[in-house]
Amino acid sequence: MTFTEQLLQELAEADGRIVKSGSGPGMEKWPPRVAAARRSGRVPETKELHGGWCQGGYEIKLVGVPAWRLAVLEPVPVPARLTRPHTVVRTMQNEQQPLDLTKPVQGRALRLIQALITAAEAEGHSSSAGHTGFAPPPHRRHRAKPHFTITAQGQTVGFLALQEQDRTEHVATEKELDEAKKNSWIRIPRFDYTPSERLRFVLSGGQPHRASEWSDTPGHPLEDQLAEIAQEVTLHGEAAEHRRLDEIEAARQKRVRWEAAMEEARVQYAEAYRARHFEAQEAAWRHATRLAEYVSAVRTRVDAMPAGQARSEAEAWIDWAAARVERLDPLNTSPRLPDIPEPRADDLRPFLGHWSPYGP
Repeated sequence: MTFTEQLLQELAEADGRIVKSGSGPGMEKWPPRVAAARRSGRVPETKELHGGWCQGGYEIKLVGVPAWRLAVLEPVPVPARLTRPHTVVRTMQNEQQPLDLTKPVQGRALRLIQALITAAEAEGHSSSAGHTGFAPPPHRRHRAKPHFTITAQGQTVGFLALQEQDRTEHVATEKELDEAKKNSWIRIPRFDYTPSERLRFVLSGGQPHRASEWSDTPGHPLEDQLAEIAQEVTLHGEAAEHRRLDEIEAARQKRVRWEAAMEEARVQYAEAYRARHFEAQEAAWRHATRLAEYVSAVRTRVDAMPAGQARSEAEAWIDWAAARVERLDPLNTSPRLPDIPEPRADDLRPFLGHWSPYGP
């Protein structure tokens, strides 16, 4: 049994995931072994073999190939002439030097863009022109403003159509050599760059699937890759829609949890209110008991006073005080649970933990 066959069998028995743990030089063999297994041709066509370092060692996974990779794509036809250019293409044509391309490649670039936009709009997407009269330097192409955009299911994908450069060894001229000798800060370039007839599409925005760049390669021009690029735009839109639905569901679940927390907070608030009311009744009873004892002591003192105005005034005070004590003593009313007032936001805050009383 070959190593690849053994590895695939081990993955099948482990539900498609194994972690090789250990230490020392022996662990370094796994990345090249997994790479060799990929090249062996024994991995099923509907599966992909992945390997990478993880906390426990080297993780190897056998996962299913996404359905979009297995889809058969219809070629995107490219018009031979721009007889009815799209509005976006017409905007580019109005530029003195569309997309900052040289004359030999302008026509082909515009026909490729026409074909791509037509295919995208056939899928229900929309498009619009961007900054059509410039081309960013190579090191800034991933942050540059797009030449045009295609929007799929709310996800806007930006496109740059760039002209590739051919690099050749620079042969220094006598003038350059003389100036470099005279001035130490002058650097003679190592290479010369000249525009080629090869084109490159650079995509930005959204979640990449196949790639974020497509370019002419020997035997595989951009005309043959337009179907993949059009599919990539659709995949960006589908991923954005999935994210939107996931966010909606996450927000719904978060609100459900918040509402449950609010309901529990109301229950705890009501119980805390009853407990405070109970403790307040006990305190009121003790207060009333002390006052009753005081009134009783005063009555004993007044009973020993001789008849007269002073005793009459004292007895009147005792009557008032006794009535007051009777009103203060909670035992003089039937015990009942208190009415719970509607809580304010700040009343619920102590019972909500990390939640806000104003919303999820």
